[in-house]
Amino acid sequence: MSKFGGSNNKKDVPAITSSSLSDIVFMLLFFFMVTTQLRETENKVMVKLPEASEVVKLERKDLAAYINVGSPIRSLQSQYGTDARIQLNDSFKTVQDIRDFIAAERDSKSEADRSYMTTVIKGDMDVRMGIITDIKQELRRCSALKIMYQARKAE
Repeated sequence: MSKFGGSNNKKDVPAITSSSLSDIVFMLLFFFMVTTQLRETENKVMVKLPEASEVVKLERKDLAAYINVGSPIRSLQSQYGTDARIQLNDSFKTVQDIRDFIAAERDSKSEADRSYMTTVIKGDMDVRMGIITDIKQELRRCSALKIMYQARKAE
């Protein structure tokens, strides 16, 4: 009897176990839940968008700096009142703070993308035009000349 080879017994390959498959799926799910950012800022102002007849979609939202203008939400009205406020990122600011906000947004973009940066004004339809004009004047002073107004399509 030979030790190597004499018999033609073929051994079956064992089946792949799927017991660790659920662990891998949950690890991937946990990874994507931790690394994904759903919303960068919390809305602290109420904004009812005005209607527009001509609406164009913003192509690259990552190159947009958002300025929200409206009255504070109900939970903040006791602290800030009901007058229109400017929200930059997660806090209320004044018109004079827009220059620093735009400078910080420009610094966060790459050198090639800075010229394509757009400032989006998301203003409530009942906000007085004076505050919007003040915002536009300050944007002009800091050379942020690409401005887009966020609106909803007319029905």
